[in-house]
Amino acid sequence: MPYTGIVKYHVKLSFEVDGLVERADIIGAIFGQTEGLLGPEMNLNELQRVSKVGRIEVNTFSTENTTKGDALLPMSTDIDTCSLISAAIESIDKVGPFDSSFRLDDIEDVRANKKQDILQRAKEIKQKWSTNSVSEGQEMLEEVHENNSEKITTYGPKKLHCSTGIHDSKWVILVEGRADIINLLRAGYDNALAFEGGRIDESIKELCEQKEKVVAFTDGDRAGGFILKELKSVVHVDVELRADTGIEVEELTPKRVDEILAPVKKQMEEELSAPEIKNVDDGPLAELCKNKFSELNESLEAIALDSNDTEVFRVAIPELVGKITGQSGIKYLILDGIITQRLVDAAKTAGVESIIGHRTAKLSNSDGVSLKTFRELGIASN
Repeated sequence: MPYTGIVKYHVKLSFEVDGLVERADIIGAIFGQTEGLLGPEMNLNELQRVSKVGRIEVNTFSTENTTKGDALLPMSTDIDTCSLISAAIESIDKVGPFDSSFRLDDIEDVRANKKQDILQRAKEIKQKWSTNSVSEGQEMLEEVHENNSEKITTYGPKKLHCSTGIHDSKWVILVEGRADIINLLRAGYDNALAFEGGRIDESIKELCEQKEKVVAFTDGDRAGGFILKELKSVVHVDVELRADTGIEVEELTPKRVDEILAPVKKQMEEELSAPEIKNVDDGPLAELCKNKFSELNESLEAIALDSNDTEVFRVAIPELVGKITGQSGIKYLILDGIITQRLVDAAKTAGVESIIGHRTAKLSNSDGVSLKTFRELGIASN
């Protein structure tokens, strides 16, 4: 009967007989001297009948007075049955009229070897495939990664990593590290800044003051909670977001990143698209600013005007606060930038009546100074 079982184990034995015998003698001894030892259901004949034992292979090597060799039994039983059959064969002490000894050398798990062969073959297939063809998807991923790397720059004296779009965006997303920024870029968000570590650099505060909304997006582990607390001690956070429990921001899928951030993004878009109510009393100021807007827009400069609408000075935005300190006679400040609390405080001291810019940052106190945006005056659409 052909063997149809699935081989699980190879039982390997060696033997020595004090006489000259043939291969058939060894097989006869294995079947005959184990019969009845372990019960009828464990007889090798019965196990072969039900395809639990395959064809026994025997090799013999004869010398002048002895016969040595090895035997292999393919088996599809459990390991307990293999052990019992092996012990029964080791009990054989006669082959024909000659004394003999049998010894178990190994019970080899064929499936383990097969798994190893499959693994090795899989490696060979992968190597051949990758050598002959480059995955189009991999090329796309690498291209995206390169593009994302180009969209990362640094901010402040500590060279904190940030997205290149952070300066133009009206809101900022504070994350823990550079890898988080890259993951947000994959999801389409280019307004992230990494505070990089538990100690929050003071330069972040200055940037956040210029934004209309500050979002903290931290990891979903215990450390993320501590870092969020430290962050809030330095800057005002409008929205607190966390990655899923036990997950880091860099590990989130782009889809999940968007699910978490999308409500904030939508709110910002709605606020920016809401119509402004123009004050009819702003007509003269609007006319004055309209004439200056074309000169200033995208120049990153500011103009100071006196009560006669005469230009007092023109200066780059980073130098503006220092320039107005100690000045007097300035009525209007028109700037191609954001109106910050630091600028408002300096303007109060200098006696400035009105400041006009693109946007107004979150302010704790602006009493005494009129603040307007180009959008409110109907000069610019955003």
